[in-house]
Amino acid sequence: MQSHEVLREVFKKTSAKQIAADLGLSLSLIYKWTEPPSDDAGSGANNPLDRVGQLVKSTHDPRIAQWVAEQTGGFFIRNPAGLSHPGQLIPLTNDIVQEFADMLATIASSAADNKITPEEAKKIRARWEELKSVTESFVRACESGNFGGVHHAAAADAVKKAGRAES
Repeated sequence: MQSHEVLREVFKKTSAKQIAADLGLSLSLIYKWTEPPSDDAGSGANNPLDRVGQLVKSTHDPRIAQWVAEQTGGFFIRNPAGLSHPGQLIPLTNDIVQEFADMLATIASSAADNKITPEEAKKIRARWEELKSVTESFVRACESGNFGGVHHAAAADAVKKAGRAES
């Protein structure tokens, strides 16, 4: 979905007048944000979503996306670089379990003295972000069908077993 389309949908539930007043901008500018940009044969204006996207691309710094996500009470998880997993399903599942164990070890080590320092909190956050990324990579690979061979092999085994049971 294009940024102007996102804003068009948002403005169906939120008053453009209120947004203009809150941001100290003209109502016409707010409405221009919901039109395709002028370079796409539209009359729209470069909207704040486009600007944030340009800023992230320019800086290559995910902290900008993280900050935006935090403003809505959420968090940012970077998509994995590649979805192709030449490995087997079980070792990749074990990777998730190991990352989780590492995160729990970091928490246990940090909490051993019954307090968490700012530096320990940063280590916990880093472990958590790594766990989310590894898990997201696995889930996206599942969704894209990268583990289809495993599924098909399991289905073939089930058919073989069912055939033996009927004999």
